Amino acid sequence: MKNNNRRDFLKTGAMAGVVLLTTSPLGAMAKSCSNSTNEKNDSPSKTKRRTLGTGNNSIEVSALGLGCMGMSYHRSFIPNKKAMMALIHRAVDLDVNLLDTAEAYGPFVNEQLLGEAIEPIRKDVIICTKFGFKEGKPEIGLDSNPKRIRQVVENSLKSLRTDYIDLLYQHRIDPKVPMEDVAGTVKDLIAEGKVKHFGLSERDFNTSKDGLDAIRKAHTIQPVTAIQSEYSVMTRNPENRILSLCEELGIGFVPYSPLSRGLITGYINERTKYNPNNDNRISLPRYEPKNIIANWSIIDVLKEFGDHRGLTVAQVALAWLLAQKPFIVPVVGTTKLAHLSENMWSADYEFTTGELVKLTEDLSKIQIVGERYTTGYPQSPSSK
Repeated sequence: MKNNNRRDFLKTGAMAGVVLLTTSPLGAMAKSCSNSTNEKNDSPSKTKRRTLGTGNNSIEVSALGLGCMGMSYHRSFIPNKKAMMALIHRAVDLDVNLLDTAEAYGPFVNEQLLGEAIEPIRKDVIICTKFGFKEGKPEIGLDSNPKRIRQVVENSLKSLRTDYIDLLYQHRIDPKVPMEDVAGTVKDLIAEGKVKHFGLSERDFNTSKDGLDAIRKAHTIQPVTAIQSEYSVMTRNPENRILSLCEELGIGFVPYSPLSRGLITGYINERTKYNPNNDNRISLPRYEPKNIIANWSIIDVLKEFGDHRGLTVAQVALAWLLAQKPFIVPVVGTTKLAHLSENMWSADYEFTTGELVKLTEDLSKIQIVGERYTTGYPQSPSSK
């Protein structure tokens, strides 16, 4: 691990944060990109759009979405509510329209936060939420029976202060409930106008034939608009089979944890302390101090590339992910205004063919140490 490189990176990031925070967005609301010439010059591109799904089951969304989970759940501290609402408004200012939450993030609290923040600008955003756990609590177990799905949707509509959900994911596949029942229930909800699109989140799609078959089966009953699963420069499992299946069926792919829960950015390190009562990283093998040290070389590779092109480590990692497929739309979680702007700028970088090939080769040489989850953990909620 190159300690000097890391210190330089963190120092540079801190300086950038000071500059970005000199303009307060606390009163910001959604505005047209034509409102201000200065805003055009100082903000990330407002023209980047991607499509999840195909035909009548497609959604046009921003190239990157905003993962809201950490604003109230699973990230050691719980930020100030007003500050998080301001961050959501700022994201919409930057033309981010894909906002991701779930019943299980709290439960209910994260949906309520997002609902209050977007109520005045509901028509400008795409809301994604999820069902799949008993009482919205992963520790109790899975529950995707049709009655439960309907109950979750009613609860989510109330929490989100809306009369429809743009994209409804099954948070985890429930082996006790046939996919026909799950997809059929969502299809009925779409017909009723309470839901617009259907998605599936997580599972070992990449090595399990059953997982791939579940996607195909669901897609024949109610076309799937998006698959959400972990994908980053550190977690490249989807490259095995899931991305090709999405391409074949015309399904969008939404990576969560595209910055590996902060690990890729260098913002956390082997000395980071986690709140055991509100942070899943404390139980994940990849975040053990010895493994963080062992994996730091991936940050060195990203930093080396970014240093010569005016990009931060996070921006390189996100730009690389966006370059893999045109139907990939990462949801990036943050509670920092400076990081929000930094992340959004990554959509503007376009690799040359040579750059992308070389960077991918360099990343592929690194053997990642530590599993992303402990045994049985995928039943817990996804982490942005």
